[in-house]
Amino acid sequence: MSKVFASQGDMSEKKISFTEVGDGLFAFTAEGDPNSGVIIGDDSVMIIEAQATPRLANKVIEKVREVTDKPISHLVLTHYHAVRVLGASAFEAPQIIMSDAARAMVVERGQEDWDSEFQRFPRLFEGHESIPGLTYPTDTFSDRMTVYLGKRRVDLMHLGRAHTAGDIVIQVPDQNVMFTGDIVEYRSACYCGDGYFSSWGKTLDNIAAFDVDAIAPGRGDALVGKEMVATAIESTRDFVASTYRPAARVAARNGSLKDAWDAVRDECDDKFSDYAIYEHCLPFNVARAYDEARGIETPRIWTAQRDREMWDQLQP
Repeated sequence: MSKVFASQGDMSEKKISFTEVGDGLFAFTAEGDPNSGVIIGDDSVMIIEAQATPRLANKVIEKVREVTDKPISHLVLTHYHAVRVLGASAFEAPQIIMSDAARAMVVERGQEDWDSEFQRFPRLFEGHESIPGLTYPTDTFSDRMTVYLGKRRVDLMHLGRAHTAGDIVIQVPDQNVMFTGDIVEYRSACYCGDGYFSSWGKTLDNIAAFDVDAIAPGRGDALVGKEMVATAIESTRDFVASTYRPAARVAARNGSLKDAWDAVRDECDDKFSDYAIYEHCLPFNVARAYDEARGIETPRIWTAQRDREMWDQLQP
């Protein structure tokens, strides 16, 4: 078992890939680091996910400029987590879009999450001094919103709670391609610390019902072809269920958080220990599963102090 908290020891540079998932649609991926998406319209570009800092966001911009010189008009943030949004200023997008629920998370826990994630994963905050502050949207919506990039239609939808309360997906109908944020991962651990285990599976069903030809997931390789899409959806479902079941059994018998940690490791290590950020996510996933099983519906706010207190409880 890793004795290093979260990803404090992960300082290795990741190889960037820029994969075309449809005509004018790209997935920016980096071996399990947070992905971004690119949608090229007739006259402008929409970016999905901002990265953690402006310096990291510029790596996305460099890839975009290899394929188009059109201006970036929209930045869509699928949910609120600091590593996903704090690089927003680099894109200079006139419109920044989130769901209403995601914006509410910025208000409720924006700074706390930033402080927590900065402690967990220092490499992803390379150039953190360039972050101007919390990212707030210019536009929000509740269930559905459509944006036209010229003739290209882009549908933004909240299909249910999963990774957070405010997750949205982005579909491009003319190519039958979807950008799912962290609702779907590929060979990368799901971060469930702010998740809703009881809803996640249904939200995956809602995504699967679109029968898309490709998905740009939140982490891991681009998913091109229906077979790869189906594999990723089902492996995500298995990861979430395999985390919750043993934690719920422990909670039902009034076991401790450490008991839940041991039970989840027993069920998940053999299947998922080679997934990216597995050790990083596991303590937060167990803590949230244990809370939800005990009737705590809304995820508690993670702070730098709570992170360390939780980690101390899990040590032998």
